[in-house]
Amino acid sequence: QVQLVESGGGLVQPGGSLKLSCTASGFTFSIFTVGWYRQAPGKQRELVASVNGGGNTRYADSVKGRFTVSRDNAKGTVYLQMNSLKPEDTAVYYCNAKHLGLNRQYWGQGTPVTVSS
Repeated sequence: QVQLVESGGGLVQPGGSLKLSCTASGFTFSIFTVGWYRQAPGKQRELVASVNGGGNTRYADSVKGRFTVSRDNAKGTVYLQMNSLKPEDTAVYYCNAKHLGLNRQYWGQGTPVTVSS
């Protein structure tokens, strides 16, 4: 019953905005650190943003000031608000929930984001 379901990807023009959602079920979501990763063709998967159980956030330099990660533990959902999108943001975006102490890690299915005119 453990699931991490993503939604919100799509095609957007440069300068536009998109909001991704990742909804968890089947585990104690609130104690997991959740990260948004992305992977473009021919490139390594990179961590874009993360939020831990205490609500502390981190961002890759490439997205800082443009992306915002947030979580609603009551809903079991993490969001990635993406503003001022650039073509280089084009990638498949993945949601990851991990708990090192419990040795558990879950991945969403990925949602593609294409930034193009």
